[in-house]
Amino acid sequence: MAGKVTLVGAGPGDPGLLTVKGRQALERAEVVIYDRLVSPAVLEMIPAAARRIDVGKEAGRHPVPQAQINEILLEEAQAGHRVVRLKGGDPFVFGRGGEELETLARAGLDFEEVPGVTSAVAAAAYGGIPVTHRDYASSLHIVTGHAREGSIPDIDFEALVRTRGTLVFLMGVTALSAIVRGLLSAGMDPDTPAAMVERGTLPGQRRCSAALRALPERAAAMGICSPALIVVGGVCSLADELCWFERLPLHGKRALVTRPKARAGTLSDRLRDLGAEVAEFPCIRTEAVSPCTAMEAALGQLAEYEWLGFTSAAGVEAFWQCLRGLGRDARALGDVKLAVIGPATGEALEARGLTADLIPDVYDAARMGEALAKAAVGKVLLLRAEEGSPALTDALAAAGVAYDDIPVYRTIYDNPRSAQLREELEAGRFDFVTFTSASTVRGFVSAVGRDADFSKFVGLCIGAQTAGEAEKHHISVKISEKATIDALVELAADEEKRK
Repeated sequence: MAGKVTLVGAGPGDPGLLTVKGRQALERAEVVIYDRLVSPAVLEMIPAAARRIDVGKEAGRHPVPQAQINEILLEEAQAGHRVVRLKGGDPFVFGRGGEELETLARAGLDFEEVPGVTSAVAAAAYGGIPVTHRDYASSLHIVTGHAREGSIPDIDFEALVRTRGTLVFLMGVTALSAIVRGLLSAGMDPDTPAAMVERGTLPGQRRCSAALRALPERAAAMGICSPALIVVGGVCSLADELCWFERLPLHGKRALVTRPKARAGTLSDRLRDLGAEVAEFPCIRTEAVSPCTAMEAALGQLAEYEWLGFTSAAGVEAFWQCLRGLGRDARALGDVKLAVIGPATGEALEARGLTADLIPDVYDAARMGEALAKAAVGKVLLLRAEEGSPALTDALAAAGVAYDDIPVYRTIYDNPRSAQLREELEAGRFDFVTFTSASTVRGFVSAVGRDADFSKFVGLCIGAQTAGEAEKHHISVKISEKATIDALVELAADEEKRK
């Protein structure tokens, strides 16, 4: 049985601009065939089980010929796979998407096209340029500036000038001087506002603004290079006033998020909202202890405990899965009180209809132990990691509180991209690395090697215990005011304000 190809527009780079339908297609994909202009943040959305085929470059960095891409699409669909053809921007705006679908149609294969946000509009908008404005332009004209090497673009410049609308040239960096000469020769005012937007919608975005006649010189001085678009028209005069994106506090900064993949999203999204380029490098993953006979036995006699304590969402998940596996639900808790180390763990309980009775003022193991030691009269059951901090149990023992400390999950340190990460770190590619627990620090150091150079970035840490682990490895650290994601994000923004 033949498969299906879904042609998806990945948008201009910002992962938030990928459409809902496009993301849904990616989540169902078995094979993803993608171009070089698809941003790394969008590529991170590809399911781990999906096979990736990069047709943007091969040995020697030459593009894969279009005819070969067409053949790959045919082969994968005929093999019965759910294929996503992922293209930057919109596939039907100078993306050759129509050519690829023609090939599939002629072969009688099933296909679908999911439009993407075109850079012609989005990159201009992120550069503070509205492509239409009733005071400046009532029409928009999108033109390809691409031409074969050594030739000039085949463009009717006189017709474009007569429109008196906004002109957007895609793929026109190498032809910039020819485009400007063409417009000026066709009678356009040399003082017409113009701009180029490089790497539009991405954290490294730069805008180059000048009068039309001076744009090539200005772009050369700034070193503007592909991918970039050219915008010409009165709307460009609004750019300085409306350029919101480049004013974001973390614009141009590169962050590394080390949280487990399942929990990285919130932090990554918050940093991106502030303008940062975020790379996700999950240095740890959790694995439930299974079978966990000790937990099963404890849950079979919950009435013996006054308190049940959790130090992570992973512990809550392991507890809940075990409880349901025993054919029981929240009613089994009876009068048992619940303690959590912080709000994130509390939220994991709330997702299952349970509310924590105790959260320490400072979200770490030592303070949780102290708070439980004061509150507990009866026995405490702790369900946590194999390598749980002894600070918690030391506080209980010192107060004479009886407890059972049961490891219900283990932390696994691994990542197949370790060599790549080390190379990027030592090249100074990251401004800061976020650590949300001591285990993420250990996983990070394990991945890149203890002998790596950690001097070229700042470690932003949740809590003193996390910072202490980082300092063991000579990482320069800053500590968030509270052990929350919100506080960590605020720390990142505040650090940039101080510079």
